Amino acid sequence: MPIEIERKFLVTGDGWRQAAYKSVPMAQGYINDQAAMDSGAQKASVRVRISGDGAFLNLKSRDLGASRQEFDYPIPAGDARALLALCVGGTVEKRRHYVNHAGHVWEVDEFLGDNAGLVVAELELESVGEAFEKPVWAGAEVTELARYYNLALASRPYSQWSETERSAADIV
Repeated sequence: MPIEIERKFLVTGDGWRQAAYKSVPMAQGYINDQAAMDSGAQKASVRVRISGDGAFLNLKSRDLGASRQEFDYPIPAGDARALLALCVGGTVEKRRHYVNHAGHVWEVDEFLGDNAGLVVAELELESVGEAFEKPVWAGAEVTELARYYNLALASRPYSQWSETERSAADIV
């Protein structure tokens, strides 16, 4: 069973930009919404993503935290465009930048559209306890905060967040 182990961090500053070796535009949407996930009515998110020239259907368990089940399948781009029209909530648009740092590849998501102004770095790991060096531009960890997940951003984008939510007052 495929397991994704991922940590999320807010990005501070632009120090990562000069180290980015690749950038890819992405658009994604969800067949289900955050309310269905929160209520327990659905146990997995169903995502459609167009990434550069590729397109994918993705299912991810609803578990909050660093470790979740994830299944990712390539699909024809035309099918992905048709599925995006069926998605609940808005489309999440972003540019994903890939940055090497201390033996790991960081994915820096620079959000666009209704989520403009939000920049989040993700790091996929081999195990939950794997050690890694956090770059200076990776700020507070938000792995445990559902509002930073793309599914939540599709239903309630960053532009609708309160100042308290934007200041990340609940981040330890």
